[in-house]
Amino acid sequence: MQRLSAPSAYWTAVFLLILVMPSVLSADYFASGSKAVSGYDGLHGYIGYSTANPPDGYDMGMGFYAAVWPLISKPLANFQIGLPGVWIIPNNRDNTNTPLCPKGTFARDNWPERAPTWGSVFQTLEGGLGYWARNQFRYGSPKFSMNATSQCYDYQIASPGWEFFGGAEPISDDRMGVAQLSNRLLIPPDGLTFDGNPNGQMMGYSWMALPFTPAKQGDMPTGDQSWTCFLSASNFKGPIAYYVPETWSKIADIFDYPFDYGRGLDARPGNMGGGAMEINTVPYYAATDATGTLYTKIPQLQFPVDSQGRSLLVRDVTYYSKAALYDAVEAWRENGPAVSGKFSDSGKWVSTLSTHTPGYDQSGVTLNGIDDTVNPQIYDSYAWGLEWSNTPGFFPQYFKEVGNARVAVSANEVPDETGLKEKTFPEAGDGWTYKSPMTGSWAQPGPASEAYYAYLADGTKVTYRWYRFVDQPTFQQYNWTTEEKENLQSLIEKIHASWGIDQEYMPPPGDGELATLDPALIVTPPSEFAVGYVPIVIRQELAP
Repeated sequence: MQRLSAPSAYWTAVFLLILVMPSVLSADYFASGSKAVSGYDGLHGYIGYSTANPPDGYDMGMGFYAAVWPLISKPLANFQIGLPGVWIIPNNRDNTNTPLCPKGTFARDNWPERAPTWGSVFQTLEGGLGYWARNQFRYGSPKFSMNATSQCYDYQIASPGWEFFGGAEPISDDRMGVAQLSNRLLIPPDGLTFDGNPNGQMMGYSWMALPFTPAKQGDMPTGDQSWTCFLSASNFKGPIAYYVPETWSKIADIFDYPFDYGRGLDARPGNMGGGAMEINTVPYYAATDATGTLYTKIPQLQFPVDSQGRSLLVRDVTYYSKAALYDAVEAWRENGPAVSGKFSDSGKWVSTLSTHTPGYDQSGVTLNGIDDTVNPQIYDSYAWGLEWSNTPGFFPQYFKEVGNARVAVSANEVPDETGLKEKTFPEAGDGWTYKSPMTGSWAQPGPASEAYYAYLADGTKVTYRWYRFVDQPTFQQYNWTTEEKENLQSLIEKIHASWGIDQEYMPPPGDGELATLDPALIVTPPSEFAVGYVPIVIRQELAP
């Protein structure tokens, strides 16, 4: 992703495992003409943009359109790069000294550099388009996944039942946080797939804080903000899921840390800056020529290029106030007039963008010369992408060590005796099966239907069951009253009856075509489950 944060506890463990492989490679490591050695730190950096500061109050939502394209020509093992995304944290600028992360959390105990407040790693909304090292099922194009960290990076929450690629086992009942909202779209644990071969078409997504439930007092004070993910594709538009407000407030209860009440994303506006591609885990080979000079090779990264030689990656970054949708939903919840779901123009603000030349490294060694090929660029103030000086669409693949840095070179400049030009990178293998238990919150009160099946573009078979909205697993950890459940159920039924998948929510993009989600993800509810029920994925596996 595109995640602008430090890695989670899970990813830290994964990185330590990866680092067992040779990855910090220098010319001193090799004898002249040595065979290639592999590593997994072949490219690191952020290719990003910045936004202008929005007006006061425009901190209740943010959205944009991002390009969808195959960054690599075939699925590779141990490869992780996020396509352009964003990072949202609760606005705690009024706190300059008190830790937000209690002792005992991963961030507090392992990242002293984030002191004194640990505000940047307290809670986040992340996710987006990308390739992740622990995707179980790869198929060429990127996938889309929600993601959030609610407890100082102790864990991550990406779907109604699973972490952000933390393995095939479902997240524990008490750590669930995503409530499926759409009754028309499946949310598989391995991410949303796309139709065909997208090559730069745009998909929009927005995070909007909406008041599906009122604020609560009592033993665990909780705000009313349900951060909801809206998508805009050619064949699906609308909200897909949201984070239950208690997801953010319960850290204070779990750690008996009252300072955090009212400081999470359930109650605070979002602090939303620019966005970036996060280049994270990239395999590479390194070898020396007959003179002892070190050369390296990474996979060929490819980008969509339009007729003007540009790679347009993000456009129309928009911030929202309560007037965009929050106020109308709150009134609707209290039996006011029906709401179409369209974001009101009166509550939106479109930002101009800026960018800069990024820095890159390989195993901690600076990479130079990339800007001779490609540089970030702003187009028409509201679109961001890449501009190419040569080999349009193809990122430098080979590097030569010169002094204390490595410089981008063409394949023709790499000596044959290194053997690098013939080296290929291991492809991703078949994944593990995601399988939920039919116990605990999955079973009590449990689904309303037998199993249904879908077959996705990534070669997987998805099994799902229809649950009444308030009976889905994520809600069962809370002792809500019958009245609280029925009030929420009533609002969701009104949403299901009124908000279709072919109407406008986000403003349409200023230019470009929309990408198409995998049609197999889109389902039609049986008549008895048409309103007030949602399709919860309980299993994803390689199709026979």
